[in-house]
Amino acid sequence: MKIITVAAAVILNEQNQLLLVRKQNTQAFMQVGGKLEVDEAPEVTMQREILEEIGCECELTQFIGQFETAAANEPDHVLVSYVYAVELKQAPKIAAEIAEMKWIELNDQSTLLAPLTKEIVIPWCQQNRVS
Repeated sequence: MKIITVAAAVILNEQNQLLLVRKQNTQAFMQVGGKLEVDEAPEVTMQREILEEIGCECELTQFIGQFETAAANEPDHVLVSYVYAVELKQAPKIAAEIAEMKWIELNDQSTLLAPLTKEIVIPWCQQNRVS
């Protein structure tokens, strides 16, 4: 089984909506984030990917955990994700390989979501909702 290791950001706004992105030539919406470089700490990956993908400085507020799910765009791969709660310092805007970006409600039924988003991130957000 091939493994892809990534860092993934959980970014919520004041309305408790979740920021998701869709990369070019893919269907599923997913967390901002990406693959770790060789010898790169997940925290470093997280900050680099957020800057690359949505043009923001950020603060990692919490390490949510390490999870294994199916990979959204690569069949026969396991995705190992280091997931962080992140606060953005600016308003996000599309950059790099991002085709589309949107804020979704946690009960969104219409958006095609990556396995990590659907199985891990949204349940975590629902359990840890900011009042």
